[in-house]
Amino acid sequence: MWKITENIFDPQKQHHKETIFTIGNGYLCTRGALEEGYPGESRATFLHGVFDDAPIVVTELANAPDWLALQILLDGEKFSLACGTILDFQRELDLQTGVLTRRVRWQSPSGKIATLVFERFASLTDEHLLALRCQVTPEFEGEIEFRAALNAHVDNQGLLHWTFVEQGRKNGTTAYLRTRTRKSGIDLALAMRLLASDSPQPDYWDAELVPTLKQVVRARAGETVTLTKFVGVAASRDTDDPLAMALERAAKPVSWESAFEAQKQAWAEEWRRCEVSIEGDEEAEIAVRFSLFQLLIAAPRHDHRVSIGAKTLSGFGYRGHAFWDTEIFMLPFFTYTAPHIARNLLDYRYLTLSAARDKARQAGYQGAWFAWESAANGEEVTPTWVPDFHDRKKLARVWTGDLAIHISADVAYGAYQYWQATGDDEWFIAHGAELVLDAAQFFASRAEWLEERGCYGYRDVIGPDEYHDHVDNNAYTNLLAKWNLETARATLDWLEQNAPVKARELNRTLDLTPERLAKWRDVAEKICLNIHSNGLIEQFDGFFALKDVNLAEYEPRTKSMHEIFGIEAANDYQAIKQPDVLMAQYLLGDAYDEDAIRANYEYYNPRTDHTYGSSLGPAIQAIIACRMGNVESAYEHFIRAARADLRDVRGNAGDGIHAASTGGIWQAIVFGFGGLRLYPDRRWEVHPRLPRHWKKLTFRFILRGEQHTVSVGQN
Repeated sequence: MWKITENIFDPQKQHHKETIFTIGNGYLCTRGALEEGYPGESRATFLHGVFDDAPIVVTELANAPDWLALQILLDGEKFSLACGTILDFQRELDLQTGVLTRRVRWQSPSGKIATLVFERFASLTDEHLLALRCQVTPEFEGEIEFRAALNAHVDNQGLLHWTFVEQGRKNGTTAYLRTRTRKSGIDLALAMRLLASDSPQPDYWDAELVPTLKQVVRARAGETVTLTKFVGVAASRDTDDPLAMALERAAKPVSWESAFEAQKQAWAEEWRRCEVSIEGDEEAEIAVRFSLFQLLIAAPRHDHRVSIGAKTLSGFGYRGHAFWDTEIFMLPFFTYTAPHIARNLLDYRYLTLSAARDKARQAGYQGAWFAWESAANGEEVTPTWVPDFHDRKKLARVWTGDLAIHISADVAYGAYQYWQATGDDEWFIAHGAELVLDAAQFFASRAEWLEERGCYGYRDVIGPDEYHDHVDNNAYTNLLAKWNLETARATLDWLEQNAPVKARELNRTLDLTPERLAKWRDVAEKICLNIHSNGLIEQFDGFFALKDVNLAEYEPRTKSMHEIFGIEAANDYQAIKQPDVLMAQYLLGDAYDEDAIRANYEYYNPRTDHTYGSSLGPAIQAIIACRMGNVESAYEHFIRAARADLRDVRGNAGDGIHAASTGGIWQAIVFGFGGLRLYPDRRWEVHPRLPRHWKKLTFRFILRGEQHTVSVGQN
């Protein structure tokens, strides 16, 4: 199962389909909008790092000029699915090659019939190259006119980001366009070259911001006419002369066939590292492969200055901002299948350390407090206010940027996990250790001594469960802070033994005095943890005293409990967006036995807003259920995550891919059903727990530079 297929065009679902038919190559992604356009579409191409200022959301990825634009006239009538008659329709995304294909047999309003086949891909061998081919087979005699354009009349849901710089024509068959973001001043150049069968040199239309090449060919019934459009794209982030680079890339391919062959080979190499197969469950298999494809097309292979946003590069949701989703949910997939990509993602956090230190200092703390929402340079870009659920005329305060402190431990966790899995001592000495140490510095500084309880706590925070804000001693936050502080001490000890020069440098630059290090140890040993005798961990101080809620009584519903209760009132109930405690138990692994995990799973699972809460939770709950041996419940959680985008179960897939869920799905397969266990001494073993209908599960992972393939069956 390698293809995502659509056999009926439904305009009501076009935004959802635009998301799941997204293509990309780690440099950019293009949503699955129709080449010729359609009313109400949400058309977009996003490039990593090309941010521009925006009101309320601070900054956002700027929707790039449209490289797809292609109008086709059949004997003077414009081809459009909004008119005429669709006689046959199929669209499919081939996950093996990254090619999106659409086949349409269409009858014009006057009765002209033709079959049109569109193919497109973003080159994985050359990230600055895009390819589009259109083949038209008419059932009439006459003319076919192609109008291929680069269209800078684009916006971000009403907000304009581009100003005109220049455009023109080169070498007859090539046109180009240069634009610049209005505030951030990033130059972007696109160049398109046309190849057409049996046709003269195209005409050039010099419409400002829409340079267009027009090609007219003779239509003969039953004879296929082909137009190929190669587009080069480059930004001033990549080179001092983006136009020269774009022109060079557009001119490079000899033919569609040669470019496509290189594309197939590149994707075959990608899948050799990370392919997952599931015999006996086609839905699960295609969902996993789709999830990995979406991660791979958003993964920066050649740029360590960017991260992957919560909606990848597939939609306008979250404006391209990166969250803890990257380190905790997406990063493990890359750490264990593509370490070079994982390293780039972690380098982004290292490059934003200065901004994280500034945020901590401005709040009166030491160390590094990473932005809850991070963009170009790591400054905090979380919106402060958003429209209220119940009254759109009112604004509701967003507190995550002010109170979600666990992000620093999440970054440290990702860095440490990468080092343990790869043995990349060079990177850890140069960058990773500092991430771990400065995050610990922050948690030691932020901790308060609570005299009445005799422990250190973190008051007025938000944990992963964002239904509850301004809470004290969130379990996930405290447990990860404790881990961070303990791991930082171990990291410093390791540096002193293996990189003493670096240890001295960090001791000096971070001012790690003996008194400060003693404080780290004291906080870690005396941190507040609300653990009851049966192993049940209270999510935060006073959680058990909140109003209990039976979520089944609210079914059927199409809204989250946050929306139903209201942003403020949700604080009064035990309904949770995602289970903080279970998340911490998963990350900290061996610290909890099965009884402790079961006690917390049985308490928090029925109180979790599974369907309309966070898309981050189901995959992790699947892993926890696997570890308890409850495979049936594990599969229920897993398939909920697997359907999030493909079936749009939350009704918001049109905003973009749920990136954290895609990474969580891989973790559920490998660490849940596959039962992979890893140990610091390079040992690994599997304790598989497969659903009954799965005949065989096969997955691959890399540990300390060596690739392993695991196949497990029912026996």
